[in-house]
Amino acid sequence: MLVEPRSGLLAAWGNALLAGFVSPDEAALAIVGEDAVHRVDGLPGEVGPVGLTLALGRLRGLGATGFRVALPVPGHPLGLSGPPDFNARALEAEEAVVAYGVPYGLVPEVTEAGPAGDVHVEVVWRVLPVREAPPADVPSLGEAERELAEALRDATAVLSRLDVAGSGPVAEAAVDAYRARAERGREVLAPGYPPRAVRVLEMAQRVGLLVSVAYENGHGGAVSASEIAARGEALRPVERVARRAQVAAYNAYVEGGEVRR
Repeated sequence: MLVEPRSGLLAAWGNALLAGFVSPDEAALAIVGEDAVHRVDGLPGEVGPVGLTLALGRLRGLGATGFRVALPVPGHPLGLSGPPDFNARALEAEEAVVAYGVPYGLVPEVTEAGPAGDVHVEVVWRVLPVREAPPADVPSLGEAERELAEALRDATAVLSRLDVAGSGPVAEAAVDAYRARAERGREVLAPGYPPRAVRVLEMAQRVGLLVSVAYENGHGGAVSASEIAARGEALRPVERVARRAQVAAYNAYVEGGEVRR
């Protein structure tokens, strides 16, 4: 979760474009990142895939005033509002973008080719109808910040008691080193976002990475089935809270029903 999801990049920089903080080319460059190319398929009025710059302009012309993020997983339709077809595709991708002001959403389909270290990544964003309704289970920034602090404190206590990797200084050092490499030259969110949204996203990414470290570094001292189950029970709600906080941060632009200018 340290690396921003593609849906987060599209929503954040799409919002910055709509609010006049960046140019279309700047937004498209930031969204593509290290991928080879992004195209958008299914836009009204277009017979085939088009580039991001044209797609964002077309969505704005259709009435889009902002973009929201959805990060659903099985059992948790976070940020979705229907209909079933869009929800199913977003759940398969585990992410999506929902336009605000027009009934359209975008789901990424990612294609990778090439050897390790030289992978060519292409992304096609499928435009699909969405239901104009409040997104599922998205907290406010204030709620997300409080939940993150509480969940991290509770999970750290449980993981420490079970002697699980991810709860000690070695894991913290690994997180700091990874974060320094990942964030070198990277701007969190996009121009115009409120400082609190940036803070919440950074904290959510850090919490998500701690969860990943705990999962990837084995069971530590938790050798019994009950202790392993307790570890999973401690990590799952923290992971859920971190995803909720990510969505709250990305959606800060359209919180309250209008883009912040």
